[in-house]
Amino acid sequence: MKREKSVYEMQAEICKILSSPKRIEIISALKEGEKTVTELVDILETPKANVSQHLSVMRLKGILKSRRDGVNIYYRIANPKVVQACVLMKEVLTELLIERSKIADWVRKS
Repeated sequence: MKREKSVYEMQAEICKILSSPKRIEIISALKEGEKTVTELVDILETPKANVSQHLSVMRLKGILKSRRDGVNIYYRIANPKVVQACVLMKEVLTELLIERSKIADWVRKS
């Protein structure tokens, strides 16, 4: 049971990391392949210091991997299942919003 609790704690930590909209945006930007910090700054339209801070946390928690090539640091998703998890959660949210919309329409018509 102690090992199982540890897994739950680790899962909660990853979920905390993914609770930031900006970090989910980073995952979305990296799902097609690695990008430099500069590319991510341009895509996210966010200051470099902010993007770098998010990337650092995500790398330390094992969500991202990085490599240096000269002056550039490239980031990529460490495990493609992270992208799948984000896609799945987006699908759940979409279905929830559709259902709520149907209920709201029904209430308005009643």
